[in-house]
Amino acid sequence: QVPLVESGGGLVQAGGSLRLSCAASALNWYNMGRYTMGWFRQAPGKEREFVAAISCSGGRTDYADSVKGRFTISRDNAKKAAYLQMNSLKPEDAAIYYCAVAARTAPVREGYDYWGQGTQVTVSS
Repeated sequence: QVPLVESGGGLVQAGGSLRLSCAASALNWYNMGRYTMGWFRQAPGKEREFVAAISCSGGRTDYADSVKGRFTISRDNAKKAAYLQMNSLKPEDAAIYYCAVAARTAPVREGYDYWGQGTQVTVSS
């Protein structure tokens, strides 16, 4: 089990920004370099959907079309953390956002092994 803790969610007006953080404190520095990290979201009544992923080294990223150009995923293996900078937020971005890790080297959209509990993002119009 790899505990993941998300933070940084909250209420923001449309057009605003939020920065989500994911702490993977149970991973040591070596293991951090072996996991792809991803962000997903789930809005009420909808399926959980992929948002963004970053390779174990941080050199490659992948984004859902709906967030491309507005969201940026990053990671700091030394701090055992990943981040999701969300700009130009829209009401349709409102959801619970989850951090996840996958024992892969490249960014992937499925096959994640461990998940956090999620952080709520609310966007007012």
